Amino acid sequence: MISEHLVELSRLQFAVTAMYHFLFVPLTLGLTWILVIMESVYVMTGKVIWKDMTRFWGKLFGINFALGVTTGITMEFQFGTNWAYYSHYVGDIFGAPLAIEGLMAFFLESTFIGLFFFGWERLSKGQHLLVTLLMAIGTNLSALWILVANGWMQYPVGAEFSYQTMRMEMVSFWDVVFNPDAQAKFVHTASAGYVTGAMFVLSISAWYLLRGRNIEFAKRSFRVAAAFGLAAAASVIVLGDESGYTVGEAQQTKLAAMEAMWETRPAPAGLALVAGINEREQRNDWEIEIPWVLGLIGTRSTDQAIPGIKQIKARNRERIISGMQAVEALERLRADRADLEAGSRFESHKADLGFGLLVRQYVRDMTEVTPPIIDRVVDDTIPRVAPMFWSFRLMVALGFLMLVLFALAFWQTVRGRFTERRWLLKWALWMLPAPWIACELGWFVAEYGRQPWTIYGVLPTHMSVSNLSVASLYGSLAGFVVFYTVLLAVEMYLMVKFARQGPGSLGTGRYDLDVADALAHP
Repeated sequence: MISEHLVELSRLQFAVTAMYHFLFVPLTLGLTWILVIMESVYVMTGKVIWKDMTRFWGKLFGINFALGVTTGITMEFQFGTNWAYYSHYVGDIFGAPLAIEGLMAFFLESTFIGLFFFGWERLSKGQHLLVTLLMAIGTNLSALWILVANGWMQYPVGAEFSYQTMRMEMVSFWDVVFNPDAQAKFVHTASAGYVTGAMFVLSISAWYLLRGRNIEFAKRSFRVAAAFGLAAAASVIVLGDESGYTVGEAQQTKLAAMEAMWETRPAPAGLALVAGINEREQRNDWEIEIPWVLGLIGTRSTDQAIPGIKQIKARNRERIISGMQAVEALERLRADRADLEAGSRFESHKADLGFGLLVRQYVRDMTEVTPPIIDRVVDDTIPRVAPMFWSFRLMVALGFLMLVLFALAFWQTVRGRFTERRWLLKWALWMLPAPWIACELGWFVAEYGRQPWTIYGVLPTHMSVSNLSVASLYGSLAGFVVFYTVLLAVEMYLMVKFARQGPGSLGTGRYDLDVADALAHP
C-alpha cells in the first residue's frame, strides 16, 4: 500500500504548482478582452492614444503570459511522473480535452500573441484588431478545455469502468464536453479572470491619477476598467450562484462542508454567514443565518432538502459496504474474466466501486475490514469543514467588495468626477491584490473540497499517486518552490518596473517619464 505520507506529499506538490500557476492565469484571461476593447476604440476613432493603451497594457500582458506558460508546463508533466496510476486509469478521458487544448487553443493563442507584438507595422488596423480578438479567443479556449478536464474530475459523466481493461473508458465525448459542472466552472473562472484584469488596470490607472501622471491615458484606462470590471464582477456573482447549484447537484458533500451544515435542515435551508464550527462534536456552537438562501441556491426550490454531513456519512457508509463487494468481485474477474457469477455481482455494485476502493488505503483484503476501519473510511469521505467554510466566505466577501468598488468607480466615471475622488482612487489602488486572493481561495475550495477523491466518487487520491520515494518528493517540492518563487519575483519586478514607467516605456515621447527619464529617476 502507498504510505499516507507519500500521498500527502504528492498532493502538496501538485497543490503548490497549481496555486503558483493560477497566479498568472486570471490576469491573462482578463487583459486579453480589455486589449480587444481598447484596440477596437483605436480602430473606430483613429486616436493614437488608444493604440498606445493597447500596446502598453499588452506589454504587461506579455510578461504575465510568458511566466504563466512556464509554470503550466510543469503541471502537465506531473500527471505522468507523480500521478501515474491516475493517468493509466483515466488517461483516455482526461487526456482528450488536454490534447485538444494543446493542439488547438494553445497553438492558436501562441501564434496570435506573436502577431500581436510584432504585427503593428506589418498589418492594417483591421487585421491587427482581428489578431487581438483571435488571441483573446485562443486564451479563453485554453481555459475552456482545461476546465472541461477538471470539471470531469469533479463530475465524471460520459465514462464507465470496464473490468475487461480495468480502466475507465469514455462512452460519450460530448457528455464530457458539455458536463454541467465543467461549463459552470468555465464561465465562473473566466469571469473571475476578467475581474482580475479589470482590477489590475483600474489600480495602476488610479496610481497614475494619484501621482498626477499621464492623466488622459490613465483616465481612459480607468473608464474601460471600471465598466468592464462592473460587468465582470456582476457576472462572477451570478455565475457563482449557478456554480453553487451544480455543486448541490453533483457534490453534496462539498456543499455541506462549505456551509458547515451538520444536520439536514427543513427546506429551504438557511445560509450561515458566520459560525463557530466544532468539528470534534460535529456541530456549530453558534451561527448567524440568513433564512432560505442556501436552499434556493443549492436546489432552485423551496421544498427540496439539502443533506447534512451526518446524513451524507450514513449514505457513504452504505456505499462503502456495497463498494467492498464490487472490489471483491473485481478481484475474481481479474483472475478469471469468464467468471459469470463475479461479473453479475460486480455489475450490481459497480456504481459504488470507488467507495470500496477507499478501504484499500488501510487494508488490501476486504475480509480483513473491521467496523473501526469502516468508521475511519466514512470520516475520510468528508473534507475538513473549517477551512472550506471560511475560505468560501472570504472569497465571497472579496467578490462583493470588488463589485461595490467597480460600481462606484463606474458611477463616478459617468459623472466625470472620479479624478477628484482621491478616496476612490486610493481604494482602487489598495484593492489590487483582492482578485488574486479570491481566485486562489476559489481553487482551494474546489480542489480541497473534492478530497478524498481524484475523480469524484470514482478514484480515490491514495490510489492515484506514483510509487515514488519520499526523498524525491521533498527534493522536487523544494525545487519547485524555489524555482516558482524566483519566477514570481521576476514577474513582480518586471510588472512594477514597467508599471512605474507607464506608457513612457513605449518610447513615443508623448507621455510623462519616457524610458530614458524613468531609468534616470526610478
